[in-house]
Amino acid sequence: MDLICQAPKTLKNSKLAQFLGPYWLTFVFMLTALMALTLSRMSLASWQSDRVSTLHDLTAILVGGLRVDISLVSYIVVIPTLLTIAALVMPRLLLLVKWFSIVWYSAFLCLVVYLEVITPTFINEYDLRPNRLLIEYLIYPKEVMAMLFSGYKLEIFTATTSLFLTSYFGFKWLKSQWVERTNTKIFQRIILCITMLFIVLLGARSSLGHRPLNPAMVSFSTDHLLNALVLNSTYSAAFAIKQMNLENSAADFYGSMPQQDIYQSVREHSIYPLESFNEQSLPTASFKQASYRGKPKNLVILLQESLGARFVGGLGGLPLTPNLDKLMQQGWNFNELYATGTRSVRGIEAVITGFTPTPSRAVVKLDKSQKDFFTIASLLKRHDYHTQFIYGGESHFDNMKSFFLGNGFNQIVDSDDFDNIEFEGSWGASDEDLYNQAHLELNELHKQGTPFFSLVFTSSNHSPFEYPDNKIVQFDAEKRTRNHAAKYADYALGQFIEKAKHSDYWEDTIFLVVADHDSRVFGAELVPVKHFQVPGVIIGKDIKPRQDNRLVSQIDLAPTLLSLMGISDVTPMLGHDLTKEIPLDKQRALMQYDKNFAYMTPDSITVLQPHLPPRAFTRQNNELVKTKVNQSIINRAKAHVLFGSLAYNNQLYRLSKEKYLNESIN
Repeated sequence: MDLICQAPKTLKNSKLAQFLGPYWLTFVFMLTALMALTLSRMSLASWQSDRVSTLHDLTAILVGGLRVDISLVSYIVVIPTLLTIAALVMPRLLLLVKWFSIVWYSAFLCLVVYLEVITPTFINEYDLRPNRLLIEYLIYPKEVMAMLFSGYKLEIFTATTSLFLTSYFGFKWLKSQWVERTNTKIFQRIILCITMLFIVLLGARSSLGHRPLNPAMVSFSTDHLLNALVLNSTYSAAFAIKQMNLENSAADFYGSMPQQDIYQSVREHSIYPLESFNEQSLPTASFKQASYRGKPKNLVILLQESLGARFVGGLGGLPLTPNLDKLMQQGWNFNELYATGTRSVRGIEAVITGFTPTPSRAVVKLDKSQKDFFTIASLLKRHDYHTQFIYGGESHFDNMKSFFLGNGFNQIVDSDDFDNIEFEGSWGASDEDLYNQAHLELNELHKQGTPFFSLVFTSSNHSPFEYPDNKIVQFDAEKRTRNHAAKYADYALGQFIEKAKHSDYWEDTIFLVVADHDSRVFGAELVPVKHFQVPGVIIGKDIKPRQDNRLVSQIDLAPTLLSLMGISDVTPMLGHDLTKEIPLDKQRALMQYDKNFAYMTPDSITVLQPHLPPRAFTRQNNELVKTKVNQSIINRAKAHVLFGSLAYNNQLYRLSKEKYLNESIN
C-alpha cells in the first residue's frame, strides 16, 4: 500500500520529470491516454476476434491505431503546450497554466475513456465506432434518453460509473504530477520548448506529406469495422464533427469530374430520351408521361422502420412477417430492392424525393433543401392533392417536420394530434395506434373528395423494441428483441391493411409498403450489400400480382408511383419508371455506407472510397468477391454520386416552373 501511495511522488521526482518541469504533466497525460486507448483497442480487437482473423489484421490495427492515438493526444496538448511556453517566459502565468492544464487534461481524459466505454454498444448497433450518428442523436435528447433508459440501463450504469471514476482518479492523478520548475538552463529551456512544440505539431499532423492524417491513410481492409478499430472513438467523433461542419461535396472524397460529363452520364443511364432533358436551369428535369391515363389515384406510403430483408420471410429471411409475405403475393413485389442508406432520413430522401445519396447528411437535414427542394408532395400539391405526414412520435425528430412543411406537405399529424394512444413507447405511439389514426385521416380525406397523398412512418421496430403485450407469439425467449419488434410491426400492418381493404378509400388509392433501411447494417465488406436489401410492394385495387426480379433502387419508387397514379409532369428525378421496360444495362442500385459509395449493377458492385482507388466486386452466395474494375462503370458511379452534391449545392433539384396537368380520362 505504501508503494502505491509513493508511486506518484516517485515519478514526479524522477530525473526526466525534473528536466521537463511543467511539460512533465503533458508527458504524463499523453502516456496515460495512449495506454488507455491501446488497452481499449486491444480489448475491442479481442472481442471481434472472428473478424480480426490474422496477425496482419491485428498488427495493422495496433500500429495504425497508435498513429491515430498519437495524433489525437497531440491535438489535445497543443493549447497547454503553447501556454507552458508563455509561462516559462513569464513565470507569473505559471499558476494559471497549472490549473488550466490539470482541468483541461482531466476533462479530455474523461471524454476519451467515456467514448471508449460506450463503443461496444455503438458497434453492436451500427457496426462502427461512434461517428456522426452519435453527434446527430445528441440533438434530440428527449427521444434518445427515453430509448436509453428503456433498453440500455446496464450500459448507462457502466458508462456513468466509468465517467465518475475517471473524473475523480484522473484529476487526482494528474494533479499529483504537476512539476513547477525545470532544472534546465535558459538555452536548454529554449531548445526544450522548440522540441516540444515540434513533437506536438508533428504528432498531430502525423505525416510529412502534403496531407495530414485522415482515416483513409490507416484504412487497410475491406471490412469497415476493422478500419474503424484503427481509429479511436474520440478521433472518429471529432472527424465526424469536422466533416459535418464542412459538408464536403462528393468531389472532395471521390475526385472531381466536369459538370457536363456528370449531366451527360446520368442522363444517358436514365430510361428517358436525351432530347427530353431540355430545361437549361434544371439539367435533369424531363417530362415523364404516366402509364395510367385515368382519373388520378390517391397515394399512401407506409414507410416501415428498420425492416431489412433478413426479417422478411418472403425474401428468404426469418419467418416474422406473414402479413407482408401475403401482400407480396397479392401485389407488385420487388424481390431485388435496395435502400440507399442506413438511416431513416436517407430512406425518406430516396422514397419521397428520388434524390441520389451522397456522403453528406440526407437532404432532410441540410440547410439548402429546407425550401423549394423537389418532393413528390410538392409535385402532387401542384396537382391539387392534399399532402400529409403521419408519425407516431414527435415530427420534429431528424428535422422531418421542417423539411416536409417547406417542401410540399400541407399537414403534419404526430402523436400530439392522435385521437387515442393505447400504448406509447420511447419513440411514441405504437404502430397500431399510428395505423388507427391513419385510417381515421384517410377516411376523412376521402369524404372531402380531394385527392390525397399520405406518408405514414412507423416507429415500433426501433430500439428498445417496445410493443404492447398479447399481440404476437414470441419468436425469441426474451420479449424486447429486434425479431419481436419486426413481428409486431407486421402484425400492426396486417390489421391496417384489412381495415383499408374494407374502406371507401381503398378503391381509389395506391399503397406502397417499403422499409427505410435495415435495422442494423454490419459485415466485413466495404459496403455490406446484403443488409441494404429491403422489402417493397405496391398494392391496390387495380394492381395486378407480380414478382419483379429486376434490380431496383429506392430512387425508382417515386417515379413508378406517379406513373401508376396517372400524374404526368416534369420532374428532376433520375429514378426509373418501373412500369416501363428497363434494359439490363440500366438497372442499378445506389448505396451510401458512411463515406463509401456503392454502385451495383446486375453483374458487379463498384465501391468508391475517400481518397482511395475504386474497387470492384461480384456477389457470390451473398459475399463480395474482388474482381477487375471497369472504368466505364467507375465513371458512371462517380457521376451519380457527384450529381447529388452538385445538384444540392447549386439548387438544381427543384420543381420545374414548367407545368403539365394531364386531363383526366374516365
